[in-house]
Parts: sequence; C-alpha cells; structure tokens
Amino acid sequence: MSIIEQKIPPTDNMNGHKTHHFEEIEIPVPWGHVSGKWWGPRGIQPIVALHGRQDNAGSFDLLIPLLPDDISVLCVDMPGHGLSSHYPKGHFYYNYWDGIILLRRIITHFSWSKVKLLGHSLGGAISFLYAASYPDDVELLISLDIAAPTVKGVAKITQATGDTIDKFLKYEMQESSNIPSYTYDEALDIVYDGYKGSITKESAVILMKRGTRPSGEPDRYCFSRDVRLKASLLNMPSIDLMLSYAARIKCAYLNIRAVNGLVYDQAEHYDDILNEIKVGAKRFEFHVVEGTHHVHLNNPERIATIITKFIST
Repeated sequence: MSIIEQKIPPTDNMNGHKTHHFEEIEIPVPWGHVSGKWWGPRGIQPIVALHGRQDNAGSFDLLIPLLPDDISVLCVDMPGHGLSSHYPKGHFYYNYWDGIILLRRIITHFSWSKVKLLGHSLGGAISFLYAASYPDDVELLISLDIAAPTVKGVAKITQATGDTIDKFLKYEMQESSNIPSYTYDEALDIVYDGYKGSITKESAVILMKRGTRPSGEPDRYCFSRDVRLKASLLNMPSIDLMLSYAARIKCAYLNIRAVNGLVYDQAEHYDDILNEIKVGAKRFEFHVVEGTHHVHLNNPERIATIITKFIST
C-alpha cells in the first residue's frame, strides 16, 4: 500500500464543521489501485465507509468530523469512482456483486476481522450483501437511506437488458480524446443538476474535488468517474433473493432513512428487508430524519449523533 500524505490538522473552518486529519491512501488491486481517505487514528481498525453510485469518498467529508475523535474511518473510492482506477476495457461493472469482492479484498489486504461497515445508497447495499455473505465477520453495519440492493420488477429488468448492453459498448468505445471537458462552473452545474435536488451546491463542490480532473486544456475539467458506470443494470436481484440475504445478517444494525430520500419502485420492499434483518440482528435500530437522499452530506448533523450513540453502545 502506498500512502500519499495529506494530513490536515483539526480546524473549525470547513463550512462551520471541525475537520480531522486524514491521509490519502492507495490499495493495490490487480487492475491498478483503490484510493481512499483514512480519517483519524491509524493504530486502530477503521470503520470502512462506501459511498453511493457515481459519488466518491468525499461524500463523507462533512460527516466524519462530527464523529468522536477516537473513531477511525476509511472512506473508499469504489472502482471507476473518484481517484480509483477504472476497470480494464471489456470489464462490465456489476456494482453490487463486484462490491462484495472489493470489500473482501480490502479487508483481507489489511488482515482485519470483525469489521464495521458504513454505507450510503450503493455503498449501503454492498455492505448489506457483505454482512450477509460473511455474517460472522461483521460487527456492525450502518446503512444510510437504503436497506438492500434496489429490486426491479422482472419486466423492467428484461426490457432494459439489450439497451444496457448497447450503452456499455458505446461508452467503452469512447476514446479519451473524445471525453467532454468543461469550465469549472459548467462542471459544477452539471453535477448539481444531475442529482435532481438531492445535493446542495456546496455538496456538489465537495464531490467535485475527487469527481473531476484537469482535462489538459487550460481551465477546463473532465469528470474522473468511468462513463461505463452509467450502464450497470445487469444481473439485478429479486426480492426473494434479498430477503434470503437479509435473514443471514447477525451483526448490530442501524438504518437511517431520509424523509425525502431514494424513491423505490415498490416501497414496501424497504420495510420487508428491515423486518427480516430485525429477526437475526444482534441489535437493531431504525431512524427517520428530515432531508434528501444525501442528508449525510447536506445535513450531517442530523445523523451524526445517532451514529455516535449506536457505535458507542
């Protein structure tokens, strides 16, 4: 593992929030590296935090400083996101299933046991699958505005298959010289508008720190995430499969749902999954808070106390 030093001393000048120090890290993987931000003490095993689809590790930048100083958190850029390497040409992003393997790689790399997981959206879904796949290896799981991988009706899955494959092949052929570039303000507007009200302009600026890179042209930027991530709707799960995974979870479990959060095709599945987890979980908590799907980034103070109490109990 190589470590790129970027230590920041505690201060109170980050949008009114205290910032703890962190180190940029790179974890070697067969196709390159996985980047991350390791917040807090390096001498203790960290909580592993996974962001949402097309976000990056910066998604937790305002939440982590509100947690106790003695908590260590490793926020990971998932493959194709942020500063992490993209998959090789020809490799499809099966985000949910690849995510289980990614977590196992990271945990095995550091020889950790009894891990603690924190996930938002896609990251919460992957953490759910990991906790179910390795029920004896997870101490606790904190899931933000998601219970499990999004379940689509079989008709939608079959209808989308051909279109998804064609999109993937089109994006794969896009040469680096043809990647669009933008001024900073243009890129900021694209990010802000793309989330359709889920993030504030200030949150968009935070995500852009890892989500954009210089294009090579003066004062112009490209998005750093892999464009192929837009085509990832293959091998979608069924509700029966997700309920079976939910029944295997043993760890302490916290779910925080936003009032104006992610909209589901079948809203009742959220509760169905939680009810199944509740049966086997060592401890179970569920909270509803005001905010959007990105409440942890826009309004981290609304969930920080809940998380702190859960971790310290």
